[in-house]
Amino acid sequence: MEVVIVPDSAAGGELIAEAMAELLRRKPDALLGVATGSTPLPVYEALAAKVRAAHVDASRARICQLDEYVGLPSGHPESYRSVVLREVVEPLGLTDASFMGPDGAAEDVAAACLAYDRALAEAGGVDLQLLGIGTDGHIGFNEPCSSLASRTRIKTLTQQTRRDNARFFSGLDEVPHHVITQGIGTILEARHLVLLATGEAKAEAVALAVEGPLSAVVPASALQLHPHATVVVDEAAASSLKRADYFRDTYAAKPGWQGI
Repeated sequence: MEVVIVPDSAAGGELIAEAMAELLRRKPDALLGVATGSTPLPVYEALAAKVRAAHVDASRARICQLDEYVGLPSGHPESYRSVVLREVVEPLGLTDASFMGPDGAAEDVAAACLAYDRALAEAGGVDLQLLGIGTDGHIGFNEPCSSLASRTRIKTLTQQTRRDNARFFSGLDEVPHHVITQGIGTILEARHLVLLATGEAKAEAVALAVEGPLSAVVPASALQLHPHATVVVDEAAASSLKRADYFRDTYAAKPGWQGI
C-alpha cells in the first residue's frame, strides 16, 4: 500500500485525475469505478478540465458505480445513478451508454446484485476504482463487520452513515436504510484501488485502515491485501498517522516513471 500525503483536497484531486488520465492514454476504454459524496468532487472536476483542455481523450472511457440506494424512485436527484451522471458522466462528455450501475429500484434486489457483479466481470473488470472512507472505516457501503470476501449485495446502513449522508437529503428520515454495494471481495478485484480521504474527521479511520490490523471491523483495512492500492490523504486526514514522515519520505524519493 502506498500512502501519499498532499497539502489539500485540490492537490489530491489533481493527483488522482492525472492517474486516471494516464490510464486512459494507455487504455482509452478503461473502466473507471467512481465513488460519490463530496470528497471525490475535486477528482472529477480536475479530470473534466483535462478533457476540456484536450490533455486526455475520455470519449471511450467507461464508468461504473460503487454502490446505490435501494428504493429511491427512478431519477431521484440523490440516487447515485443520478449523481454519477451529473458529476462524472456529463462533465466528461460521455453518454448513458458508457455507464454501468446496479438497479436499486429493481423488484428483485438480490437478483440485481448478482447481475451487477456478473456485469463487472463480463466488462473485463474495473481498471481503477476510486474509494472514499467513512468515519467508521467503511468503503463502498461495506459497514464494519462486513465479510472481507463479500460480493455485491444488499446492506443495511448504520445510523452513523445515515446521519453522515443526511446532508444530501431534506432530513434523516429521507435517507434510505438499505443499499446495494460492491462487496469487499468485488472491490479487491479492481486492478488499482485509490482511496481519497480529506479532513480531520477521517483521520482516525485512515490510521486504522493503513496502520492498524487487517480487520472486518475496519473494512478499509482490506486494502492492505491489494497488490496496487494507493491512499491519498490531505494533511488533516493524515494527522493520526504514526508513520507520516516515512510516507512523505517514500513518496519524495519515488521515481517519476512509477506513477501512482
